[in-house]
Amino acid sequence: MIRTSAGQYLLYATGGGLGSRTSGDRIAFSAGSDAFGGKPSWWSAYASEAWAPDISYHGGKYLMYYAVSTFGSNKSAIGLAGSSTGLPGSWTDYGVVLTSTTSSDYNAIDPNLFVDGDGKWWLSFGSWWTGIKMIRIDPSTGKQYAGDTARRSLASRPTGTKAVEAPYVVKHGSYYYLFASYDVCCAGTSSTYKVKVGRASSVTGPYLDKNGVALTDNGGTPVLESHGSVVGPGGQSVMSDVDGDLLVYHYYDGNDGGTPKLGINLLNWSSGWPVAY
Repeated sequence: MIRTSAGQYLLYATGGGLGSRTSGDRIAFSAGSDAFGGKPSWWSAYASEAWAPDISYHGGKYLMYYAVSTFGSNKSAIGLAGSSTGLPGSWTDYGVVLTSTTSSDYNAIDPNLFVDGDGKWWLSFGSWWTGIKMIRIDPSTGKQYAGDTARRSLASRPTGTKAVEAPYVVKHGSYYYLFASYDVCCAGTSSTYKVKVGRASSVTGPYLDKNGVALTDNGGTPVLESHGSVVGPGGQSVMSDVDGDLLVYHYYDGNDGGTPKLGINLLNWSSGWPVAY
């Protein structure tokens, strides 16, 4: 989700193609059309639909990183599109940013762009396999930076389930915070999805949780878990708004037959760790 210069909330999410929603008050959202009027031809090598859009605004342009894949496969690609307005139908596709194959130890989905204060651009991504990765991005192209092609590891679960995905990086104070979704998504009210966080002094890590456990070693401090009728919250992003930072996510409503819904909470940072309320 992003807030436009006109004060309108604009949200893209998995569903249909890359479905859009708009709101003037962060409460009532109206459904809009998909980001793309037609599917870019290169998608067909990976899947018939796109997932997990990441929208941001840099250099006078809206950017959208997104994933093209099928459920449970790491034959995947991350794509990039740009728009002057951010509105559905206005996006120009710029093609492939990064791919993974069935022989890769990572999965090129769930992208998130982070732009640092020194002007460096970074893309975190990943789902299952060996976890969350990060590459450096060239601001002039939005693609991988040729001068630094290292693929860094930010979070993983080396023992037990491999279920960590959907990274989102923000800076607050002197720390970088990595939010990620853990456990199983997309199983209705049986979902065990939850949001955890770690922090680091450098954008590339190492990220540690509140107990000092590395996120590359099964660490992670809970931010939001299933509670009451809110089941399986995850797929999170963080945006700064006039009243504070927001955690934006999806969940299943246990009081409404497991219908998938949008959740928005404020974050309190007073302890040095984000607390959703």
